[in-house]
Amino acid sequence: MESTGAIWLALTQHPWLFAVAVTAIGLVIGSFLNVVIARLPRRMERQWAQECREWLDSQGVSSADLPAGPDGPTGLTGPRSACPDCGAPIRARDNIPVVSWLLLRGRCRDCGRAISMRYPLVEAAAALLGLLVALQFGPGWPAVCALAFTWLLLAAAVIDLRTMLLPDDLTLPLLWLGLLAAVAGLGFASPTDAILGAAAGYGVLWAVYHAFRLLTGKEGMGYGDFKLLAALGAWTGWQGLPVTILLSSAVGALVGIAVMLFLRQERSVPIPFGPFLAAGGWIALLWGDALTAAYLDWALRP
Repeated sequence: MESTGAIWLALTQHPWLFAVAVTAIGLVIGSFLNVVIARLPRRMERQWAQECREWLDSQGVSSADLPAGPDGPTGLTGPRSACPDCGAPIRARDNIPVVSWLLLRGRCRDCGRAISMRYPLVEAAAALLGLLVALQFGPGWPAVCALAFTWLLLAAAVIDLRTMLLPDDLTLPLLWLGLLAAVAGLGFASPTDAILGAAAGYGVLWAVYHAFRLLTGKEGMGYGDFKLLAALGAWTGWQGLPVTILLSSAVGALVGIAVMLFLRQERSVPIPFGPFLAAGGWIALLWGDALTAAYLDWALRP
């Protein structure tokens, strides 16, 4: 305990050391997030397949031909990561974040197949975002809370980008952590503002979803988006929601237009909204007050 206290004291007294430590930890966290990103959707799909089989069996219908779900491990703490092509376990020396991928030139040591660039990108993103949080807040519990917020958001955003799923295993803990941090005085909003932010975040997208469905007969987004915006509202308070929604909508619209123009993608092809919400909420938490003040200063300038 004394050594842990001494380390924390050193980090709080030297902000640059705190930033370096957070960056290094971010690389390791990013490696774990890659496991979460790969295995959590797989576990969800297997669970859904199992529930479908149980329901069919309860109705007296054979479920023998129903797929069992995607192959591969689903545990977040084991077994060891392996090459998705040849199944060879990843050696410890080949599991150093970013560095190992560069040394192996993006290929498996055993079979030579290409390893997705997503792995080093997620690791680098976790480190870079962590560094920005450390520089913005400095050593202290607010930074620790913001780091948890950042890394959970990163995992949720990448999963949604890959699979168009926003797992409750990420959005609900993010929501409750935001509320608990506010109650403990460690968050970025008062308890009242956090509760109002969570309720308003969920309610706004719920209303938009049902209005869009009534007007078009289509579903414009999923319930995971409601839960994610509720979680963002719990962290930023209701005051941060306008910035979050404005930024996410603007970036989402620009990306959607770019995809249609340059990739020739049909307008009917869905685009996940979770990554844009995550980006908007993260920016709102770090710089929302400054952005709002700058906008008001510009808008009210005579």
